[in-house]
Amino acid sequence: MQVLIGLGQRLTARAGAVATRALRLAYPPQCLTCDADVATEGTLCPACWQITPFIAGLVCDGCGTPLPGADEGVAVLCDDCHHIARPWGRGRAVMIYDDKARQIVLGLKYRNRHDIAAPAGRWLTRTAAPLIRPDTLVAPVPLHWWRLFRRRYNQSATLSAALARATGLAHCPDLLVRRHHTGTQDGRTRDGRFANMAGAINAHPRRSGLLAGRHVLLVDDVMTSGATLAAAADACLAAGAQGVDVVVLTRVAREA
Repeated sequence: MQVLIGLGQRLTARAGAVATRALRLAYPPQCLTCDADVATEGTLCPACWQITPFIAGLVCDGCGTPLPGADEGVAVLCDDCHHIARPWGRGRAVMIYDDKARQIVLGLKYRNRHDIAAPAGRWLTRTAAPLIRPDTLVAPVPLHWWRLFRRRYNQSATLSAALARATGLAHCPDLLVRRHHTGTQDGRTRDGRFANMAGAINAHPRRSGLLAGRHVLLVDDVMTSGATLAAAADACLAAGAQGVDVVVLTRVAREA
């Protein structure tokens, strides 16, 4: 009987592999941001890779924005992080929110481009490497339930799940809750953004026990002023987290 079961499993796997190869022949994988063919699914073509604003070199240790000068292994802060008290410890960002990066975020956020999650998880893993510890708990910035109902998924939770899978870290997608609908942050001043988010996020009542003495890595799609991440970090610390770091897929380099 076991021999027959094993044979059936092998035949099923072989049939699946044949079907996958046939599908790839009919529909070869395409670049994440254009219709160019690529060798591997979930990648950018060479032309798009060159113009996607990945962050490299010297970055602010607080928010991940790129800085002029060479990376000499010493933590430095940007002007914003010198003047704004960040409740988290360290921050990193994969890309500057511009051009191709904006296209990637909007596709993930509004166009159901869940195929972006896996490569984004790899990018986040590489970028967040200096922040990761063995006891790190990964969690997304939460959406208000009404926005989650309308969108059907939290793009930040999609990213945090991909990061957790890539690293093998513990993941809690509902670690935090947004208490009230804060509306869009677009068009608000920096002070207005922070005022709008004050007290808006709390630890989930049934998940707060996970936070005691824990290091938390918060994940979001975009950082502008940092107000939303600050509210989320405050909520983690208030519930007993030992420390909080943040990583985002994109960073608005500097507010006007």
